[in-house]
Amino acid sequence: MKSLIIYCLLSLSLWATATFTPVASIEINGTAKDMVLHGDRLVIATDMGHIEIYDITKREKIKEIGIPDVKDFMGDMIPARVMSTDMIDNTYLLLSDSGKGGYSNLHLYDGNLTQVLSADDKEAIIKARFIDKNHILFGYLSNEVALFDLRTKKEVYRVQLSESKFSDFALNEERTQAVFSCESGVLSVVETKTGKVLKELEGQNVDNVYRVDFKHGMVSAAGQDRRGALYDVATGKGSYIQGDFLIYATALSPLADKVAFAMDEKNNISIYNTSSKSKTALLKGQKSTLNVIIFKDETHLYSASDDSTVMVWELKK
Repeated sequence: MKSLIIYCLLSLSLWATATFTPVASIEINGTAKDMVLHGDRLVIATDMGHIEIYDITKREKIKEIGIPDVKDFMGDMIPARVMSTDMIDNTYLLLSDSGKGGYSNLHLYDGNLTQVLSADDKEAIIKARFIDKNHILFGYLSNEVALFDLRTKKEVYRVQLSESKFSDFALNEERTQAVFSCESGVLSVVETKTGKVLKELEGQNVDNVYRVDFKHGMVSAAGQDRRGALYDVATGKGSYIQGDFLIYATALSPLADKVAFAMDEKNNISIYNTSSKSKTALLKGQKSTLNVIIFKDETHLYSASDDSTVMVWELKK
């Protein structure tokens, strides 16, 4: 009987920290800089001047959308680095480096490529996401948030969140709220329609927060201080999981039952139960520093690194 109990405990322990390797991979032309998932379409931004769209059900590339090359500081023509991408309906967003003074280019593609902003507009935008088909949310290097109206080509508002340098933002499922991170470790929850700061989440990270996610009323934060933080937005209360290395990426599952953090220097992805903070899985096989992790559902994930391979994961034995 004693041996049976020990065997059962060992079995549970092994399952609690199950190790997984990728079930598939997607090879892209360039290095992945950003990635979004909408329905069955995975959209990957690259540093080679284009985005690649994949049908994750058929596991095949649907389309590749390119933008014009830009001049570097030496005057040579090079591919534009696409820093941020998104899609709504059949319209794709490509935010890229203009090659001039740190300013950004913004293109939209709906069958035709249209340039919305150029270096002449002198906007240092780091990240952009659709709020609806007529509005785009901007995150500025200066840690300002702005809402851009595509019909008027003007900003509805621009709000300075803090004096700290911007790092990342993430939208909730309805795109009504966004959480912004910066180098101070303080997170700002913003109403996307008005720019009003609804709440500040603090106390768990004490340094730069590289990435955030926002699902089901919960926020996860990947910190330079080796802390993977979790906050309940309604209460403002939080906690953190201690990592072994700088934490560059994070993602919450759709129900926020699971959280993923890049917790170690080997680029492994650790999966935790958000309620118990217990580690349930370790994903091994990432080759370089993680940029983006996305949960499709509670058992399927995608991850992109500073390389040309997007990993596909399945949390099933």
